[in-house]
Amino acid sequence: MKKPTRREFLRTTLFSGTAMAVSPMLLRGGETVAANEKLAAAIIGAGGRGNDHIQAFLADPRAVITYIVDPDEAIGNARCDQIEKKQGSRPKFVRDMREALADKSVDFTAGATPNHWHALSAIWAMQAGKDVYVEKPASSNIFEGRTMVAAAKKYGRICQVGTQCRSNPAQRDAVEFIHQGGIGEVNFARGLCYKRRKSIGALGDYPIPESVDFNLWSGPAVYTTPRLTRQRFHYDWHWQRLYGNGDSGNQGPHQFDIARWGLGLMRHPNKVITYGGRLGYQAERKDPSYIDAGDTANTEVSIFDYGDKTLVFETRGLETPDLDKAKIGVIFYGTEGKLVQESYGYSVAYDKSGKMIKEFKGSGNHYSNFLDAVLKRDASILHAPVLDGHLSAALAHLGNISYYLGESNKVSVSDLENVLKNVESRDDNAETLARTVEHLQANGVDLDKTPLSLGPQLTFDSDAEKFVDCDAANALLTRQWREEFTCPSPENV
Repeated sequence: MKKPTRREFLRTTLFSGTAMAVSPMLLRGGETVAANEKLAAAIIGAGGRGNDHIQAFLADPRAVITYIVDPDEAIGNARCDQIEKKQGSRPKFVRDMREALADKSVDFTAGATPNHWHALSAIWAMQAGKDVYVEKPASSNIFEGRTMVAAAKKYGRICQVGTQCRSNPAQRDAVEFIHQGGIGEVNFARGLCYKRRKSIGALGDYPIPESVDFNLWSGPAVYTTPRLTRQRFHYDWHWQRLYGNGDSGNQGPHQFDIARWGLGLMRHPNKVITYGGRLGYQAERKDPSYIDAGDTANTEVSIFDYGDKTLVFETRGLETPDLDKAKIGVIFYGTEGKLVQESYGYSVAYDKSGKMIKEFKGSGNHYSNFLDAVLKRDASILHAPVLDGHLSAALAHLGNISYYLGESNKVSVSDLENVLKNVESRDDNAETLARTVEHLQANGVDLDKTPLSLGPQLTFDSDAEKFVDCDAANALLTRQWREEFTCPSPENV
């Protein structure tokens, strides 16, 4: 089948998308869908997270999976076999998502692609009149995220972002407790991503798997003719900035989202500064000349200044102890105590003396919440609407931009201490740095030989979504697009 160009794709789908945007009813190809008819799903991206989507929609009697989309034919067909056994009907496998989006019978897409495809796949789907469930991070840069928000509004689409903590009673009740003053006034939160990530292997020249259409896999990213610099094709793209956003943009959006939610922040920060590095793998391999294939930070601390509030995010990919019983979670500091998210399904509040005062438990069904909103045509009941997804992903992007701009600015611990003395924060910047240094040294990192990098403190205009007086930072708010896979602007979506 000849692949439609983007112009042809939009010309054939724009009318149906506009019709759905103005109608309160769920339409399929211009016809109202019967109340008892199942919603047809196209799963875009069939890897690990895609399989989670598959299992969720197979378990929900309101949905039927009619398409599997993946540029890797081997994975895609294996998922079709798996679905056919459970569903009783076999979904159609296609490599190019535009074939599924051109089918008017498809009601919604569930996107679990690599990060660099998240936004554009969602935007194309909304332009085609589909509702969208998209994995976190909502975008791979801030420009894309804003366009997603604009697309959902223009085409009247339901768009849920996969920050599933938003649907868990443990977190919903904990945030409500904070907002009701349960630990007093809260102006500071700390997000933690203490998640061990070993080296992804030496930087090299490796073949693309034969089952993969690398042009489609690359999509909006630069096409590397086909050449791979990492050993494992799938998943390890997370640690290469051409495709991924490091763990601050992989695991981090869950914790950024909870922290921002608890602090009541529906805007971008005023300022950001980041220090960190990709450290420890030479010691891990016992080879001082070893170069890991990843180029995102595995140790990263970002300080976000909102004026009246502060959010600090710590990423650690080496072995590390927990902090207040949390490794992947958020700690809220109030005038009357603190609240710790220890896991997705458990949080606990303490008074100022450290005595536990309340527990919060329970997990929810984020996919079910999405289908509820689709069937009711009511985006207001979404637990993680696209604007929240955009604002939470943006924190990862802003922190990474400061790091990338300062990557070559290697500093001593004492010089970093002096800089942080002048960074306004409700955190004890020196104490956080000391804990960061201690964990690096415990993992064999010699900071005299491989020092930390310090990014600039950048000022951000939340309304304009631009950095103030920093062209180099503004250039990193978007990417260079390949012509066939160009993300439209918010004004022209």
